[in-house]
Order: sequence, then C-alpha cells, then structure tokens
Amino acid sequence: MPRETIAVILAAGEGTRMKSALPKVLHEVAHRSMLAHVMAAVECAGIREVAVVVGPDRDDVAAEARRCYPDVHVFVQHERRGTGHAVLQARDRIRTELDVIVLYGDTPLITTDAILALKTSLNEGSSVSVLGFHATDPTGYGRLILEGADLVRITEERDADDATRQIRFVNGGLMALAGPTALSLLDSIEDNNTKKEFYITDAVAIARSRGLKARAVPVSEETVQGVNDRVQLAAAEAVMQRRLRERIMREGATLTAPETVYLATDTKVGRDVVIEPHCVFGRGVSIGDGAVIHAFSHLEGASVGKGATVGPYARLRPGSDIGPKAKVGNFVETKAALVEAGAKINHLSYIGDARVGPDANIGAGTITCNYDGFLKYKTDIGAGAFIGSNSSLVAPVSIGDGGYVGSGSVITKDVPGDALAVARGQQVTKAGWAASFRARMAARKAAKAKG
Repeated sequence: MPRETIAVILAAGEGTRMKSALPKVLHEVAHRSMLAHVMAAVECAGIREVAVVVGPDRDDVAAEARRCYPDVHVFVQHERRGTGHAVLQARDRIRTELDVIVLYGDTPLITTDAILALKTSLNEGSSVSVLGFHATDPTGYGRLILEGADLVRITEERDADDATRQIRFVNGGLMALAGPTALSLLDSIEDNNTKKEFYITDAVAIARSRGLKARAVPVSEETVQGVNDRVQLAAAEAVMQRRLRERIMREGATLTAPETVYLATDTKVGRDVVIEPHCVFGRGVSIGDGAVIHAFSHLEGASVGKGATVGPYARLRPGSDIGPKAKVGNFVETKAALVEAGAKINHLSYIGDARVGPDANIGAGTITCNYDGFLKYKTDIGAGAFIGSNSSLVAPVSIGDGGYVGSGSVITKDVPGDALAVARGQQVTKAGWAASFRARMAARKAAKAKG
C-alpha cells in the first residue's frame, strides 16, 4: 500500500543575484510568488503534509507559506550548510511512514505530474528517486550516471572526467526518499567536500552502498528550471505565460495573438471568449462565456459577464463587475463599479464607486466625482437612465430609473426617475461678434508689424 508523503520545500536561499530587498522565493511569476507556485503543485498532488525551510529572520517567507497552506510546518535553517542540512531542519516531521519529497522554492515551473512521477517511482521500489532532464547545455550540472534503469551516482561537474562531461542527462535537483530509510540516509551524509556542506545528492551513493535502489525520473528541462536572477525570472515568466495561454485556449477561448496576452495564474476565462492582442490580466479576473476583450485593455480584480464587451483601451480596476451583454468601450476606466446587464459606457469615461443600472447609457466624457480628497462616495444610476456627454456626477448622488441628464451638466443633487436634469451655464449668443473681433485683431497685428 502506498505510503503518505511529506513535501519539504527549501526556501532559505538568499537570492543575492536578484539584487532585491525581496526574498528570492517571493518574486512573482504570473502574479503569484515562486514559493506559492511550488506549494500549489504540491497541493494538487494530494500531499497533505508540507514543511517549508526558511532562512533566519525571514518572517515574510514564513507568512507566505502559511498563507498558501495554513497547516504548513515552518523550520529555520540558521546556518547555510547545504541541502542535506536544510532538509534535516524538518527532522521532527520526517517519519518512517512518510515518503519525503524535497523541492525548492525557486522552481516555479514544477508540475504536479513531476511530483506524482517521483511518488510513483518510490511506490515501485526505489529508495531514492531524482528528477533528471536532458540538458541543452549540461555545463554546471551534476551528471546522472546510470546502469540500465538504475541510478548509480550523481557526479558533479568539478569531479567529472571528460567522458562523464559528455553526458547530457543531468540532475534537476528535486529528489524523493522512501520513508523507511529516508532519515537514515540523510543522517549518513557527510560534509567531506571543499565547502564543508552536506549535499542531499550524496544520498544516491549512500543508498547504493547499502544495496538500495535509486532511480532517475526524466522530465522536461523547463519543469525544473530554477530562478537565480532577473534574467531567469523573465525566462520562467515566459514559460508560465505560454502554459496559461495554452490552457485557456484548450478550454475554449480564442486568443488572436497569444504571445501578446499576459495572464495571471488565477485568471478564469470561459468558453467562446475572444481576447484580442495586447491585453493584460492582473490578479482576480474572471471572464464569462462569449465575452470579447478588445485590444490593449488592462483588467485587474474584475469580473466580466457573459456576452459583455470590453475595450479597446479599457481599464477595469479592482471591484469592477461588468454584467452580461454590457459594454465598456475605448478609454473607459472603471473602479469598484457594478455595471449591470446591457448597460453601455462606450467611450472616454470614468465610473468609480458606482452602480450603473440595466440598459443605462453613459455618454462620452462622463465622470463620477467620487473622491473629495478624504473619503469616497457612491453614485447610483438607475435602470434605463441616460447620461449626456461630458457630464460630471458629483457623489453622493443618484439618478433614478429612466432619468435623463443633459449633456455638459454638473449634477450635485439627486435626479428622480424619468426626470430631466440640466445643470450648466446659460448660453449667450452675440450676433456678428466673431467677425468684428477678427477685424480688430487683424488691424492690431498689422499696426504692430509696421511699428
């Protein structure tokens, strides 16, 4: 019967090459921290017990681990003495009835399938299993030395002869240890190297010396791609974006220029959605079936209902809820706004802290004046209301169902349903004034030129 598993995630690396005040594992890929990506893959693999090893004074990393997985066990590696030493910081949770899978918080592209493959290898009798990949350039990687299907040892490049350096099947870093022998193998690792550190890779040779089986599990190179600097962070982002785009296209969305669309890990897109080029999705966006997101739109913390249209050049800020078949057009910005079914905000408007009722029409240049420098106020626009172009609605204010606001108005008082409100200066027309003005100014300009 397969044993349960504990995942030990090493997140104590300093990440000095990132040149950042932010810990390396908290840098984001597709709007999710690298550590959160690893923990999500672990959770999807059905692993219920998780330990995260952090560096000293890294309460921020510990907090992120607990946010992702409230029951996580957090351990501190006070001295950096290698990967084997790091795993043993979780000694209290390593038990014979639990297989151990060791992962790294800076490998955000790890997949659930890869983790399950390690579990399967242990279930098939391996005591130590290692993820390996066929490297495009193996320089710097430990080579996986095989005899048939068995892994004999991992030879680091500095210890490899010329023949061994030709091997392209290399160590991906992630490893699994069978529960009954895991702690014994970890305790037997010695610091007999130039850095005087305890390397978990030595567990392979130790297991073999005891007649135990070790295996290498092949995965793609990108699956175990680590991140040590901003260049590698961008490379991981590119892979993640490709995966996310492919996922939503396979689920029934059309991306007319996929490589120009940027998604968050939690972006939800329904069927028959069309997303045009150069759209950006931040955290917390959901798009209903049949909606269209036109080019150059930016959405964050927003929901778009079935059959709605957004953009081009629209910005939906957090709290925007666009109802079914509603329209938010070019150069429209919404924030904390409920735009109900069939409502139209077609161009050049700002709607914030507001409700726009069903089938209401918001004319070009309309803004809700929702902020007085201290507090935010609400605007409520009723069903079927018509707001004329270039109007300012000074909150708190409401426009009743079917209400009509004349173009160019500044509305400071509530408008009853089916009423007309016009609030603008009275027009004055002076016949012939323009011609007289032009004549006077032309004469003045001519006189100045002569003088």
